[in-house]
Amino acid sequence: SALPEKKMIFKGLTANKEDMNKLMLTPLIHYPLLGGSALITFEEAEVAQRIVEMREHTVELSCGELEELDQCRVRVQAVPVDILLPSALEIRLTQSSRSILVSDLPSLGISKEALLDKLELFFSKTKNGGSEVESREFLEDSHQVVLTFTQDGVAEPLIERGHIQVPIGKGKYKIKISPCMSGDISNLQLQPSRCPRTVLLLGIPDVLSEESMRDALEIHFQKASRGGGEVDALAYVPAGRTGVAVFAEDTG
Repeated sequence: SALPEKKMIFKGLTANKEDMNKLMLTPLIHYPLLGGSALITFEEAEVAQRIVEMREHTVELSCGELEELDQCRVRVQAVPVDILLPSALEIRLTQSSRSILVSDLPSLGISKEALLDKLELFFSKTKNGGSEVESREFLEDSHQVVLTFTQDGVAEPLIERGHIQVPIGKGKYKIKISPCMSGDISNLQLQPSRCPRTVLLLGIPDVLSEESMRDALEIHFQKASRGGGEVDALAYVPAGRTGVAVFAEDTG
């Protein structure tokens, strides 16, 4: 009941009411990629498993970029990709004693700074129940504003009022005042998880341009005769550079 209201639309049915208060986590894992490596994701998990089991692969390259050779080969190693996923998460919520969350703000076509100025001007006045404003922050994702006062004891009476009329421009608008909650992770448990469709390729020499090497790898690993299959995505990082791959939830 202390959390700010947020309008939401629920579609579908809830099968078990016991699940209604559970927090659903959507993984978004950042995985570092060293130079001379590649991540290849296949459409089928069976293909990725087969490529890992074969371990070492000889990839033929079209070496038009290498003047002395018409064709050459490179050996790369295929290893599984293991990442850490959260299995349990506990968050401790605390209510700020000097901040308020302002929502239900009108869309007036004015800049964010102008809106923040109007709110700070209004809530800085003691006749409106406010006090000197120490900071203000516009929350882009929710289009709400956090106002922090320099003194304790100002936020609570405003929160108890719930709503207040604020003059902005030529009109007055009813806005909502809620507690400002902050969360700290008090317990996070991780468990290793193997990516079923993704394989890490190691030991790739820097003998072709980035685009040519990427094409050569994809051509090789999509051939069924080489144990491969349809490639969903491929990311290659040449030697001497580093990269970061982002793993999202597999909804396929």
